[in-house]
Amino acid sequence: MQFPQIRLQSQHAQIQLHIKDATLEIQQPKADLSIQQPPAELSIQIMPAKLDIDQSQAWAEMNFKTITQLNQDFAAEGRNQSLEGTGRRASEGAELMQIENGENPLISQAVNNAFEPMKQLGITFIPSPFSVKLNYQPAEVQVDVKVNKPMIESSPNKPVIHYEKGSVETSLKQKEELQIDFGR
Repeated sequence: MQFPQIRLQSQHAQIQLHIKDATLEIQQPKADLSIQQPPAELSIQIMPAKLDIDQSQAWAEMNFKTITQLNQDFAAEGRNQSLEGTGRRASEGAELMQIENGENPLISQAVNNAFEPMKQLGITFIPSPFSVKLNYQPAEVQVDVKVNKPMIESSPNKPVIHYEKGSVETSLKQKEELQIDFGR
């Protein structure tokens, strides 16, 4: 005996997914930077050096004198000579007053007045050492520096963000199916 048979054949439905990932791009532009360095301000002041040379004593020692100085020297020498002559005459007169003592002052006075004293030889046209006076004041230098700070300006740029959202698409890859077969 044969029994009736029912044959079932089923097929499940299948879903397929198409997934597109999200993308995120971030770009950071560099900041705008401006740097300016003003130059330093420099001021230099110089007081010049000063050199004084006084050679009047050296010229006077070499007998190169001014008219005024020569007149003063000659007047002083004339006065000294006249005082010396007056003193000599007085001294000789005093000697002559004592002639009664038996001395003969005339001979000694004649010998003294007959001959001039010997002149001294020597180099008179070279001045003495250190007769030229020097006075030196060194130069003075004053340096002023003013430092200027750098000027820095910075402006940051915002980041550039590009976002693409992802997606998921679902579709039916295979339909469900049920086959019923009645067989004998």
